[in-house]
Amino acid sequence: MTERFKPSVTVAAVIEREGRYLLVEELTSEGLLLNNPAGHLEQGESFVEGVAREVLEETARPFTPTAWLGVYMSRFLRPSRGQDVTYVRIAFVGEVGEQIPGQAFDEPVQRTLWMTLDEIRACRERHRSPLVLQCIEDHAAGRRLPMEALHTHPSLYHPPEHR
Repeated sequence: MTERFKPSVTVAAVIEREGRYLLVEELTSEGLLLNNPAGHLEQGESFVEGVAREVLEETARPFTPTAWLGVYMSRFLRPSRGQDVTYVRIAFVGEVGEQIPGQAFDEPVQRTLWMTLDEIRACRERHRSPLVLQCIEDHAAGRRLPMEALHTHPSLYHPPEHR
């Protein structure tokens, strides 16, 4: 029997203010790379809870999602380490508050940056994933999906026991 396919589920935020997008610069094994505020969804949290947590951890700013941007997939191969990972990214659009004084960024985030779309396009080689730019391009094109299209069943928080 073959092993069941288990993609890595992540949540991401596209945050724009006055024509600039909020990105994080992360220290990776490939060097300093740029990403949307994003991270892995944790057991027992909804997509909305996950993205709000990730933005807070990576930018020290509270985040309120206002729309759903889409579902994205990409695959990352690193044969030297035996890694072959497929990512499923649930992306949101929303607003951030001001940075909370004294709150540190989660590792491996080194700093946050506000960049224009042209600046982001010009540094594709520094993107952690091809999804960084795709999500921002979709935002810039006006894509917005209603939050009501996402549903979290109560069993996420109180799973029933099976006998």
